[in-house]
Amino acid sequence: MKEFSAERLERLLDTVLKPSRYTGGEMNAVIKPFDQADITFAFCFPDAYEVGMSHLGIKILYDIINRRPWALCERVFMPWPDMADGMRRENLPLFSIESRTPVNRFDIVGFTLQYEMCYSNVLEMLDLSDIPIYSKDRTDGPIIMAGGPCAYNPEPLAPFVDVFQIGDGEEMMVEAIECVRACKKEGKSRLETLRALAGIEGIYVPAFYQPSYNEDGTLCAFTATDPAAPAVVRKRVVLDLDAAAYPEAFVVPYTEAIHDRIVLEIMRGCTKGCRFCQAGMLYRPVRERSLETLLRQAEALENATGYEEMSLSSLSSGDYTHLAELVCALTERYGERKISVSLPSMRIDSIVKQSLEEAQKVRKSGLTLAPEAGTQRMRDVINKGVTEADLIRAVTDAFESGWSTVKLYFMIGLPTETDEDLQGIGTLAQDVIKAYFSVPRGVRAKGLRVTCSASTFVPKPFTPFQWQGQDDLPTIREKQARLGEILHQVKGVNFNWHEPELSMLEACFARGDRRMGDVLYAAWENGCRMDGWTEFLNYEGWMKAFDDCGVDPAFYANRPRGEKELLPWDFIDAGVTRAFLWREWQKAQRAEVTPDCRKGCQGCGLKRFEGVCADR
Repeated sequence: MKEFSAERLERLLDTVLKPSRYTGGEMNAVIKPFDQADITFAFCFPDAYEVGMSHLGIKILYDIINRRPWALCERVFMPWPDMADGMRRENLPLFSIESRTPVNRFDIVGFTLQYEMCYSNVLEMLDLSDIPIYSKDRTDGPIIMAGGPCAYNPEPLAPFVDVFQIGDGEEMMVEAIECVRACKKEGKSRLETLRALAGIEGIYVPAFYQPSYNEDGTLCAFTATDPAAPAVVRKRVVLDLDAAAYPEAFVVPYTEAIHDRIVLEIMRGCTKGCRFCQAGMLYRPVRERSLETLLRQAEALENATGYEEMSLSSLSSGDYTHLAELVCALTERYGERKISVSLPSMRIDSIVKQSLEEAQKVRKSGLTLAPEAGTQRMRDVINKGVTEADLIRAVTDAFESGWSTVKLYFMIGLPTETDEDLQGIGTLAQDVIKAYFSVPRGVRAKGLRVTCSASTFVPKPFTPFQWQGQDDLPTIREKQARLGEILHQVKGVNFNWHEPELSMLEACFARGDRRMGDVLYAAWENGCRMDGWTEFLNYEGWMKAFDDCGVDPAFYANRPRGEKELLPWDFIDAGVTRAFLWREWQKAQRAEVTPDCRKGCQGCGLKRFEGVCADR
């Protein structure tokens, strides 16, 4: 049993990279007496401090829990390997940032699952906390919860997590901690507490469900085994973002975070219907915050943090109804204080020229656009709904507004892709450079920089492409090499790509079932952790885990799925129907475009959100 020692911790901090990741004491951190709280919640981010401190969800839920006088929430991050190894050497348990309390003393330990390749870190953090890794081995101690986008296929982590939260967390989290608080006061057992939690809409308790498999390894049935467990788990949706809780202060880190700035979530959801995009399906229906609410939140956060940048966060900021008004108001209000406004996640068909010009008045920054594919045929396959003319108009507007740094995001390995589609990426990059030089010298900024980034397509649950297999590794490597040759011929373009092995593992977990949990545990035992960081990816350890477990990664990553095959996540109601997704998959293979649902209902299944979504 590990015991916490401040003396041993201080000695260890002298030896590790970036000790400020673990010291706490940041501005706006919430400090409460631990032993006076009815419910204590350790919010665990399974990645490094600087990544976790950039995440908006942790800021929102940290604030929501700590606003309740009877509850306490403290933060925990995945230690960097030097720190994790040192903690084992010094026999130190994983601890919270705020009070340095061992994680296993909390009532609830909650993980946010933003990326499949953080799963090994979940096991690592449990082990560092002296918490049994398998949920079946826990008879007492904290309840292990998890939420976030990856929770929409919870099965690979089902052996290790007690409770999953599916959907928006603002209201569900409050109900969950109130439930655990009541069960704790009443002296209910762990099993009784899990049954009570299973009664909350949006909550999934894996222990109450049993999968069975066909002879060919496909899923045969998925059965609820406890009366408390619903046959279908329905995602939670916060319909009114103006009424939803939002922090008036962010914790300001001492060490630089990846995104160290004020974040204003201007809207949630997307109506475009890109067929590869999981977030665009999961976060439907679209909901916007009002201009008045956002200006009020901006004022509170600026006063509380002193940040010099505000980011307008959403899946597609250019589609926000009042974007130009908001950017103009923020620039007018904060421009003299040298506080800039950044516009990430811009769609290339958005009319944003006025907003770009306003944003540039304070500080120049890079512009990121996502054509996704190099030809119109491929953009129609993925339902991107934009043309080359849209892209050139968007970058020309940007160059005329003072931008000179542009990042273009593409995907390779998309369904029906050909060499012509790869060649089209090079053509688009060349056209962007031509657009820059079409702007008069006195207008365009100096120092053009164009970066093309190519990620590997990963089929995700609850998308029309969930039935499509991923290209195998030799094919992906061949396509990356081919694209590199093409872009090498375009002067002035930088090219980067994602490691294909990482994308293959991501696909295995994205489409995996409970048997991937065995592979995950074996890989963790082989030393796999921090897999999302290229320098730590232990591909050999993963391949040995697959071999030892008798699991073929191609079964999950590369195998196409049939219309009638039961998918591991089919018991979850994510809003969009399976019939709609299959219809979109068929249209993709014919390169048929589905219009934005703001222009007319496309029948995705969200009519239950009457008055909010366009499907009405």
